Amino acid sequence: MTKARSAGTDGDLSLARQLTTVPNLLSILRLAGVPVFLWLLLGPEEDGWALALLVASGVTDWLDGKLARLLDQATKLGQLLDPAADRLYIAAALLAFLVRGIVPWWVVAVLVGREIMVGLALVVLRRHGFAPPEVTYVGKAATFNLMYALPLMLLTHDSSTTFTDVVQPFAYAFTAWGAVLYVWSGVLYVWQIARAVSSGSSGARSSSHEA
Repeated sequence: MTKARSAGTDGDLSLARQLTTVPNLLSILRLAGVPVFLWLLLGPEEDGWALALLVASGVTDWLDGKLARLLDQATKLGQLLDPAADRLYIAAALLAFLVRGIVPWWVVAVLVGREIMVGLALVVLRRHGFAPPEVTYVGKAATFNLMYALPLMLLTHDSSTTFTDVVQPFAYAFTAWGAVLYVWSGVLYVWQIARAVSSGSSGARSSSHEA
């Protein structure tokens, strides 16, 4: 984990230039869809349109990463926007599912607790001058599972057909795997952050003794 660099440049790209790259514009578009997604689920309960928006979000999620590599437009801003969009879609879906009784409260409590734990750890990390940790493969796998679980849970909610009978076990499996991996990735982030802060504090104390 590295110390945070001073703001203002990212590979000689200003913040305004980073905002206008194709991958980041797609990420901003995904973020703009979050309140629409939540409204579709809680307002008119247009689950079909909400599902279509969630699928579109998943496609643009894959596309912005692909374009960032192809166009050589990977930026620090993009590294923040991309996971932020994923987390907001997951949070919005969990909130709507909790209100509508699609998932039990304790599932939401565990996942929200994970976010609070990581968020507090990141505040401590920034206070010590470190950049945020990179997304781990465990975290990516957790998001992958949850992004499959959410539409499957929506599809199988409050209906009884042969299709839902077949799909429902997969919905529960993706939810369970995603939740476990999501919590585990949070534990890994906190462990990384604790090590970085501890080593940084030890280094600072050593320097003061030498001085």
